[in-house]
Amino acid sequence: MTAEPREGLRDAAPYVSPQLDVVARLSTNESPHRLPETFFDELAAAIRDLPLNRYPDGSMRRLREELAAIHGWTPEGTWAANGSNEILAQLLQAYGGPGRRALVFEPTYPMHARIGRLTHTTVERGSLPANFELTGAEVEVARETAPDVVFVCSPNNPTGNPQPSTVVGAIAAALPVSLVIVDEAYGEFAPATSARPLLDRFDNVAVVRTFSKAFAMAGARVGYVLAAPTVVGDLGLVRLPYHLSAPSQTAAIVALRHRTEARQLLDAVRRQRDRIAAELAVMPGVTVFPSEANFVLFLPPGDAAAVWQRLLDRGVLIRDMTAVVPGALRVTAGSEQETDLFLRSLKEVLG
Repeated sequence: MTAEPREGLRDAAPYVSPQLDVVARLSTNESPHRLPETFFDELAAAIRDLPLNRYPDGSMRRLREELAAIHGWTPEGTWAANGSNEILAQLLQAYGGPGRRALVFEPTYPMHARIGRLTHTTVERGSLPANFELTGAEVEVARETAPDVVFVCSPNNPTGNPQPSTVVGAIAAALPVSLVIVDEAYGEFAPATSARPLLDRFDNVAVVRTFSKAFAMAGARVGYVLAAPTVVGDLGLVRLPYHLSAPSQTAAIVALRHRTEARQLLDAVRRQRDRIAAELAVMPGVTVFPSEANFVLFLPPGDAAAVWQRLLDRGVLIRDMTAVVPGALRVTAGSEQETDLFLRSLKEVLG
């Protein structure tokens, strides 16, 4: 006899993102650059002094205070967790669940729907228009669907475009008792379009960010949310005890002291992103989509899966997004050398 999992669990495949030993790993939207050595020196000294025999600060007070100060918000409305995905899971633990519904507009980040299923939240699916940008039509879909939670990804992954904050605000106004989650994992690449100002007007908007992209700290697993204090209070009811470790809290606090250097890394990534988009645009048969994130979505001519494999054969790993956008591949903006190899290899593959 073996233990039986809950019904339907084994019908879902595990979330897997290939992590292969290749020359250019441009598949998971990581930063190609590290923060400067001064960051690591400070971090090493800070971690050395941590009392790891004691539990971390379960309220994450210092980290929340520093994040709140940066964003002009309140510590009571600021929360952190192990990456933005854990923030999303906690939000659905609090506002989703059995008998409740979440609305996603596809194509978008597949984890939104996946976390919905894992939390027994019914997932309703709307569609983005051809340019992937929310409009008044999607506001009406949200109004008619009347879900408990609405997901908005801005800039949208995998398409790269930001969503108009006016439309996000219209959704929040149309659904005053629903939670509108704005996933801004790539928000620092498009700061002018952030939904952060909506927090001053709406108590039902939650803006989710991560240290993985803008701070080049994907390995540290730190994400956070800005929302009404009542929302953060609800997250405190569903989180596990001492969920964010002392080293993770410390790494985030030290990284915030290096915001200037982090912004310089963003500029370097933007240059390679724009270079990729410009060169793809002149390749015969290639369709490229505008991006304000750290990646570029494109449609190669022919069989996208075959193009993906032939790039991998040349030591370049990008992301096959055909299950999300038919015929599409997504490439992360890497270092100059990685971008060189990607563009050279793609030209070879396309002949």
